[in-house]
Amino acid sequence: MPQISDRVQTFTDSVIRRMTRISNTYGAINLSQGFPDFDPPKAILNRLAEVALEGPHQYSITFGAKNLREAIAEKQGKAIGRAIDPETEVLVTCGSTEAMMCAMMTICNPGDKVLVFSPFYENYGADAILSGAEPIYVPLVPPEYDFDIQQIEDGFKAGAKAIIVCNPSNPCGKVFSRDKLMSIGELAVKYDAYVITDEVYEHLVYAPYSHTCMAGLPGMYDHTITCNSLSKTFSITGWRLGYLIGSSVVVETAKKVHDFLTVGAAAPLQEAAVTGLHFGEEYYTELLELYTKKRDFLLDGLDRIGLKHNVPQGTYFVMIDIQEFLDLPQFQGFTDLEFCEWMIKNIGVAAVPGSSFFRENINNYIRLHFARSEETLKEALTRLERMKSLLP
Repeated sequence: MPQISDRVQTFTDSVIRRMTRISNTYGAINLSQGFPDFDPPKAILNRLAEVALEGPHQYSITFGAKNLREAIAEKQGKAIGRAIDPETEVLVTCGSTEAMMCAMMTICNPGDKVLVFSPFYENYGADAILSGAEPIYVPLVPPEYDFDIQQIEDGFKAGAKAIIVCNPSNPCGKVFSRDKLMSIGELAVKYDAYVITDEVYEHLVYAPYSHTCMAGLPGMYDHTITCNSLSKTFSITGWRLGYLIGSSVVVETAKKVHDFLTVGAAAPLQEAAVTGLHFGEEYYTELLELYTKKRDFLLDGLDRIGLKHNVPQGTYFVMIDIQEFLDLPQFQGFTDLEFCEWMIKNIGVAAVPGSSFFRENINNYIRLHFARSEETLKEALTRLERMKSLLP
């Protein structure tokens, strides 16, 4: 057979989505892949029902329905304190996954370097490689997940074209302060580079922390490409609606990449989603209250069981330190992936092995998520309690 591409040999399939498939096989509670088990807001579903009868059902404008782009521009313009042109500075994509791919392919030439924090959402490394770029990893050091700004400057000195910043960060729940983002932004301006931000969890930031949009910082709009999504904010992960915001130069180029990648996002879903973007501030307040309760419920349960974990500042993910289990005789030689597979089969709860997020050889973390009903979380904790008996 003819050889396939060398670049696809350098990464695996998504471990997160693989864990979902294994979880489904064994009927485990899926706390691996981060999607809710509860319905989207009723107003959005009601609008979807109307759209099912009245349309649109054919292609939308390739770079996004006009009313959706206008709603995105209005909402995000308030967040960054700047008017956003929906015609030239907004691109609707098939999820933030495609937005990130469009951003990378828009700015990267083969051989360019891109800075990526580690741990990182697993798509970022693959996106860089598929774009022909070389990822340079900068550690976020547990348990605080802080970075050394000198390592970022060293990366820019080595010619990095961009840095990817997920804020709040998946998988570790880190929320970067305004000062930290300013320090990154100042280097991007100094070295004439881009900051590509992934802000899909912007509304899931827990007190006393707050979310800062990189594009809203002084002098950063033209140096920032913002990737975002409606998936987590409105519990519609299966709708695959994301967007990219940036300068007209970036977006007009990204439109060409998007056009040939996917043509466009689903027209009826775009129309229904506009409803959510017109929700008032009370919606986001209630959303944060909901997830704060879920976070506290899960963390309290983990504390009772005695599982060591971080306290996420944002997102709906928590990292569990499983080193004390890996030190037990029955798990000697286990990788975190093998431990997650054991958990699915023997405990009935699915997690993601932390090694899929770390570039470093770190094997003692797993990631759980809490975008589940309280009933589901309660049952998951009941199952996880079985692990307590394993400890001396």
